[in-house]
Amino acid sequence: MTNNALQTYLQDHLAGALHAIELLKAMRAHFTGQPFGAFASDMLLEVEADRDILVRLAESVGATSGGMKEFGAWLAEKVSRLKLKHGSSEGLGTFEALEFLLLGIHGKWALWRALAAIASFDSRLEGTDFAELIARAESQHEKVEEQRLAYVETVFRLGAPNASAVRG
Repeated sequence: MTNNALQTYLQDHLAGALHAIELLKAMRAHFTGQPFGAFASDMLLEVEADRDILVRLAESVGATSGGMKEFGAWLAEKVSRLKLKHGSSEGLGTFEALEFLLLGIHGKWALWRALAAIASFDSRLEGTDFAELIARAESQHEKVEEQRLAYVETVFRLGAPNASAVRG
């Protein structure tokens, strides 16, 4: 990756991290006092910690945080709340938000793997434990997938036809 490519790549991931952070904050607020709210709060802490590392790495290669990409991510998260409807009785919005988080975590996992691959020849990335970050992304993926699958029955059973009606 050229310097500009690496800067752009990291800025893109910073924007994605901001979107995930805003989404987790909204989930935490909506589900305050409930187990899912505690899950969102814990996941938020981890994602914020990952973003802090990403900010440090971005600054080390000359990229800046903020700007239009992050504003766009912030705005997209606000608009997505209309679609995701976290509090809807059928839970589809929360289910889809969890799927979005899964995709983002997979992207973060891929980011850490890519940076680990270039760290051997790019001294600006030295001192970062990419193996730990990769493992944390895998752990986050498992936790979010567990929550997502917990919503499957609730979300899709409501609209599923009766088994006897299907055989009919």
